[in-house]
Amino acid sequence: MPQFLINSKDISDSKITISDKENYTHIAKSLRIKKGEKLLLIDENQMRYETVVEEVTNKEIKVYVENSYKSARRLDFGLYLAQVPLRSDAQSIIIEKATELGADGIYPIFSDNCAVSRTVIEKKIPKWQKIMYEAFKQCERAYVPKCFDLINFEEIIKLKNEYKIIAFCERNCQMTFHEYFNNNPILNKDKLLVIIGPEGGFSKKEFDYLKSNSIPMLTLGDLILKAETATIVALGNIIYEYNNSKKN
Repeated sequence: MPQFLINSKDISDSKITISDKENYTHIAKSLRIKKGEKLLLIDENQMRYETVVEEVTNKEIKVYVENSYKSARRLDFGLYLAQVPLRSDAQSIIIEKATELGADGIYPIFSDNCAVSRTVIEKKIPKWQKIMYEAFKQCERAYVPKCFDLINFEEIIKLKNEYKIIAFCERNCQMTFHEYFNNNPILNKDKLLVIIGPEGGFSKKEFDYLKSNSIPMLTLGDLILKAETATIVALGNIIYEYNNSKKN
């Protein structure tokens, strides 16, 4: 069963009342939860609550808290994705998997080779945020990540004062993330922004722009990957290298 986001204001004396329409409908109507069954909740402070249902009425659900603790289901560093949106289902997969892998936020980028129009991307952002929320519930994330508003290529590079920025490019690059990480370790306080291009890659102008702004351009290997595959592999590689470095 997924976890559900609640407000800490709904907690009183080891009891929680769930009355907001979305949670109530999902839990009571879709899952048809009954008295005595267990329910996992989390609040805006990343506190998790293992609870037992005491009562289900036609308006609210009352539960008793058996155990509570700070959620550990988060990365130790800030991981952000800046990605050129793909069409339809492929983009939904990227949004879902990035959330599962621990991304704190996703910046949709409009680039020269973007296959989706600005208007369509802007209309899709609420849908993508909803996908992130559903993935947060399903994989028991500590908090809901954010889908930011559409940003252009030049604007994303300007964020280099806030993030460490790297770009994965399948052509004309030799350095792997492993090689880059050995000389540029990620620290707990760091926020890393990962740029992934569209199907077909960045334009020459965009490559030149990355180079002129000293953005590391890295490779995922000799194989040519679809954009959605590249995103999942890139984020997985980053998390692996970070976790492996903590063991050494």
